Amino acid sequence: MEAKAQARFIRVTPMKARRVVDLIRGQKATDAVATLRFAPQAASEPVRKVVESAIANARVKADRAGESFDAGSLVVSEAFVDEGPTLKRFRPRAQGRASRILKRTSHITVVVAPAPTKAAAATGGAATTKKGRTR
Repeated sequence: MEAKAQARFIRVTPMKARRVVDLIRGQKATDAVATLRFAPQAASEPVRKVVESAIANARVKADRAGESFDAGSLVVSEAFVDEGPTLKRFRPRAQGRASRILKRTSHITVVVAPAPTKAAAATGGAATTKKGRTR
């Protein structure tokens, strides 16, 4: 059962957040949290919180469905960063001019799902691949 978590309007540029998200895509969820905890990038903290929230959402979904839950079996199946609204500010420059500063925001989305078993991967490998987003 897959679970999703999203953090919106995060004050980090999407390009910097995508560098961090690329580190964890496809990893086990617990390994992704450990990787993000020690990553030097500033964007790793909000991404780590989103991954932990997705794990917690998976736990709640499993409890409601009456299924057993194992956080070690979860994999980051999807992780992507979309651009949020840009805050526009002005900075004074020489000779009375002003220049524009763009403060970019991000929407970070992480989806965790149970790791596919070897039998399921062997029978439906080609049928389960998704088209579209490659990130």
